[in-house]
Amino acid sequence: MDFKAILMGLAFAVMWSSAFTSTRVIVTAAPPLTALVIRFALSAVIGIAIARAMGQTWRLTRAEWRVLIVFGIMQNAFYLGLNWIAMRSIEASAASIIASMMPLLVAFFGWVWLGEKLRPVAVAGLVLGVLGVAIIMGVRLQHGLDPFGTILCVIAVVALTVATLVVRGTGGSRNMLMIVGLQMAVGVVALIIPAAVLEWGQPIEWSWRLVFAFLYTVAAPGLAATFIWFRLVNRIGAVRAATFHFLSPIFGVTIAALFLGERFGASDVIGASIVAAGILMVQMARIPPAPVQAAEPPEDRPEDQRSATTATASRP
Repeated sequence: MDFKAILMGLAFAVMWSSAFTSTRVIVTAAPPLTALVIRFALSAVIGIAIARAMGQTWRLTRAEWRVLIVFGIMQNAFYLGLNWIAMRSIEASAASIIASMMPLLVAFFGWVWLGEKLRPVAVAGLVLGVLGVAIIMGVRLQHGLDPFGTILCVIAVVALTVATLVVRGTGGSRNMLMIVGLQMAVGVVALIIPAAVLEWGQPIEWSWRLVFAFLYTVAAPGLAATFIWFRLVNRIGAVRAATFHFLSPIFGVTIAALFLGERFGASDVIGASIVAAGILMVQMARIPPAPVQAAEPPEDRPEDQRSATTATASRP
C-alpha cells in the first residue's frame, strides 16, 4: 500500500466518521426523515448528473437493479432512516460506535448464516469488537444513554448487514456512480410518504449551523467520500481498502467530542481502541496471501468491484 493510498484511506475514514456529527446537528434542528429525503434528492440529482457526464448509463442489468433497489431500501430507508431518528435522542459518538460494528457483523453472520470459515485471528477480532462496544455502551447507559435510540441503531446496522450479505455475490459494474445516485432516488421514494405522514408540520430551526451541516453531509460524506472510496478500491482493492474502517470508532468519538462537546472519557478511549483492533483483525484476516506472480490490476478483479458496491454503505 503506497503513501497516496494511505492518504486516501485516511480522508475517507475522516469523512465517513464525521457524518455522524453533522447528522446530529441536522436532526436536532429539523425533522429527521424530511431532512433525509431532501439530502437523498440533492445527492441523487448531483450523482446522476455527474455519472451521465462521465458517460455512465441508467440502462442497468437485472443484477445491478437488484443491488440498487435492495440497498436503496435497506441502507437509505431502514439503516439511515432509523439512525437519523435515533440520533435525536442519542449522541453522535454512540451512533458511530454501533455503526462501526458492521464489518464485524458481516463476518459473524457470514460465519453463522452462510457457513463461511473464519480464521482464528478473525474470531478473536469478533470477540474484541463485542467487548469494546460493551465497555462503551455499558458506561454510557449508566450516564443516561437513551435505550430506545440505541435499539434503533442496532436494528439499523443489522438490517444493513443482512442487505450486504444478500447482494454480496453480485458482479461488478462500470456504472457505479450511477448506481449510487439511483440508490439515493430509491431512498426518496421509500421515505417521502413516512416523512410526510409522521413529520407534517414539525418546525425547522434554521441557522447557519444547520445549513452548513446539511451541505457538508451532502458534499463530503455523501459524494466526496464515495468518489474517494471508488478511487481507493481501484488502487488497492476493496478488501484492503476496507481495513480503513478500523479507524471509524476512534475518529467518530473524537470528532463528536471536538465539535459537539460530547463525552470523551477513559471508557470511550479504551472501548474505541478495542473495537478498532477487533475490526482491523477481522479485515486483515480476509486479505488473501500475496500471489507469487503479479496479480491483475485491482479494477479488473470482479471481487473488488463486488465489494465496492457495498463497502461504503454504513455512512449515515
